[in-house]
Amino acid sequence: MEDNNREVLYCSHCGAVIGEDEDYETIDGDIVCTDCVEQHTTTCDRCGATIWIDDSYGDECSNLCRYCYENHYTRCSCCDALLREDDAYHLDGYIYCRDCYDDEVDKNRSIHEYGFKPEPIFYGDDSNRFFGVELEIDGAGKDRDNADEILTIANKDGEHIYIKGDGSLDDGMEIVTHPMTLNYHKSFCWQEIMTKAISMGYRSHQTSTCGLHIHVNRSCLGETTDEQELVISHILFFVEKHWAEMLKFSRRSEYSMSRWAARYGFEKTGREILDKAKKGNNGRYAAVNLMNWATIEFRLFRGTLKYNTLIAALELVNAICDLAISLSDEGIANMSWSEFVDTINEPELIQYLKERRLYINEEIEIQEEV
Repeated sequence: MEDNNREVLYCSHCGAVIGEDEDYETIDGDIVCTDCVEQHTTTCDRCGATIWIDDSYGDECSNLCRYCYENHYTRCSCCDALLREDDAYHLDGYIYCRDCYDDEVDKNRSIHEYGFKPEPIFYGDDSNRFFGVELEIDGAGKDRDNADEILTIANKDGEHIYIKGDGSLDDGMEIVTHPMTLNYHKSFCWQEIMTKAISMGYRSHQTSTCGLHIHVNRSCLGETTDEQELVISHILFFVEKHWAEMLKFSRRSEYSMSRWAARYGFEKTGREILDKAKKGNNGRYAAVNLMNWATIEFRLFRGTLKYNTLIAALELVNAICDLAISLSDEGIANMSWSEFVDTINEPELIQYLKERRLYINEEIEIQEEV
């Protein structure tokens, strides 16, 4: 604005004289020269008021005066993102943006979505080999109250498991452990979890939908990628060489195995089998799934709610890993199944091998699978 008969004015911000022919603005009652207006002020995106840049309550993408911020905006308690009040989510006295709200709800819900994958927590210090178990149970509902009961048992001394939904199940859920050493699994409350699941009406072996998947950390198989791949090739060679025994051990039918845990096919060397595996024709539905960067996954086993069977499966995977580290392809090729099981000392695995007629064909009492 102009005032040709005015007295000499000074900019309240920089102190410069504002000549009679120079424009100026008034901000909060103070006179400000046009240079300071251009360099140090902005406009509130909501009400249009001129405000000092340093006094803006917006973010890198917006400018807000104090009044508009305090009456129409807030910030996410987690990531500090600027939010319109109408876009804010409220939970337990805290304010969240949509993404942080979804994350917070997902962390605290009993049954997570299938893709949920928290930061792993490692349990046990007696080994550098860790086993993650995925145990599917079906028939009694994808039920929050049931999940809460299982979580209460498993997580009474720490976050040992979480529970996910799985579209392959009819009316059930998937119990997933954080990585544990073999000895930790043996001392874990698996029996109590299984007893509770059975009492609520869940089954695992006695379904056509459930599997037992066991992850092993790649890092325990060698210090370098090349060392790990060599051991993995030996694992594949052993599984393919003894496919008939592995199928019997798994308790799966041939159809179920081909659908959920297909073999790669026997070759003369483990490297050749590994090359086939890397082509990924089976996707993750392979007997030994190699699609995870940090683990390999043994998917062969049918689900179970029988404690001895679960521990036996873990012990078998552990024994195969030991063998793959210590022997070459030639050593594995020359070892018969009977010679392999003769190296087994674990009572749970010996018992299971006897039940499946894979050890010594002697009459023993067999408990029903659940």
